[in-house]
Amino acid sequence: MMELDSFDLRLLAALQENAALTNQQLGDRIGLSASQVSRRRQALEAEGIIRRYRADLATERLGFSVTAFVGVTLGAHSRDNARRFRAMVQAMPEVQEAHTLTGDVDYMLKIVVPDLKALSRVINDDLLPHEAVQHVRSSIAMETLKDDNLLPLASAR
Repeated sequence: MMELDSFDLRLLAALQENAALTNQQLGDRIGLSASQVSRRRQALEAEGIIRRYRADLATERLGFSVTAFVGVTLGAHSRDNARRFRAMVQAMPEVQEAHTLTGDVDYMLKIVVPDLKALSRVINDDLLPHEAVQHVRSSIAMETLKDDNLLPLASAR
């Protein structure tokens, strides 16, 4: 595993805030030359620490006004059921996040859709009919208090 120094952590923090910054702009922020930033960035990409670059889209401005957290319990806990369920979830664009959990539910899905009718379709047409699914329980977010997905790099290694 790659050892991260303070420059790497500052570079990652700057990229988390704005991945569109040029190497020169990043270098100015963290005190390195553009070529040093480029080498470090390439190393972080090669190590898989930087996985991708993408735009942070305004969910509601694009018409996605409903965010729901959907707990899913499988009927039988077999590898095959889990594999089939995971494959289905991976193919669903409405599912923004999917996590395996301990406790009462097996999976927690974060689903973003335009309206309640679309959420109903996802639950009733996609999730519930799946042969592995026994139970689905949904909660609709009333307000998003924080949505930045920035890692707390100050406490990293």
